Amino acid sequence: MFFEHIPHLHYIWLVAASTIAGVMNAMAGGGSFLSFPAMLGMGVLPVQANATNTVALWPGQLTSLATLRGDIRKDLLPTVAVTSVLGGVLGGEVLLHTAQRTFMHMIPWLMLVGTVIFAISGPVSKWIRRRAKHEDVEPYIPRVPLACALFPVCFYIGYFGAGSGFMVMTIFALFGMERMHTLNALKVVATLLANLCAIITFIFQGAIVWHYCVVSMVFAGLGGWVGARFARRVNGDVLRAIVVVTGCVIAAYFFWRQTQG
Repeated sequence: MFFEHIPHLHYIWLVAASTIAGVMNAMAGGGSFLSFPAMLGMGVLPVQANATNTVALWPGQLTSLATLRGDIRKDLLPTVAVTSVLGGVLGGEVLLHTAQRTFMHMIPWLMLVGTVIFAISGPVSKWIRRRAKHEDVEPYIPRVPLACALFPVCFYIGYFGAGSGFMVMTIFALFGMERMHTLNALKVVATLLANLCAIITFIFQGAIVWHYCVVSMVFAGLGGWVGARFARRVNGDVLRAIVVVTGCVIAAYFFWRQTQG
């Protein structure tokens, strides 16, 4: 690979990509569109690269939960938790049993789907906000239908996950939930637990490349801190456009690589 001919350039690339991914996640989301290809650029096999990237970015979700814990609907927490755990474990297991070549062929499609989901999340989020009435009484949400609707998304989180946070929020909105703070808090719970269970599965199966994971985790955390400080100073639509363009370019690159193979 190109990186092998320049000493230490692969580590510089990993540090830069992880830092920018942390900034993106803090300011708009979509950091995986950059950090995951960076793992592949290190020569890590596709399945292990996805698993390692999931572990590296997970601590940022944990700090988000600490901030939003007061907005969680306690009555829905057991349903969301159980569904997230089951979906995350199954998604992680399926990923680890996917052939490297098969997953490599799926990467551009997964990146493209994640990019499209992220692109439409802005207009739909604005629609959800317009619907919000800030009522004191939350609507009743039937548990079994909610679990059935949420499970495929949690499976996707455990398997790949790009754009999944918006999908979780959309499901809750379709069930009548209108408070943005509550939607965001439950989204963090679902993605946090699904990713955690997938991570535990990855660790037990030995799928994590730890020396790259630790480097990425540290600098993604640094990028997240920087991004959080400057998030309010940058136009959200501009940030979203940058993420979408990045995702499209990377998806196009992987499609091109397949034609060369």
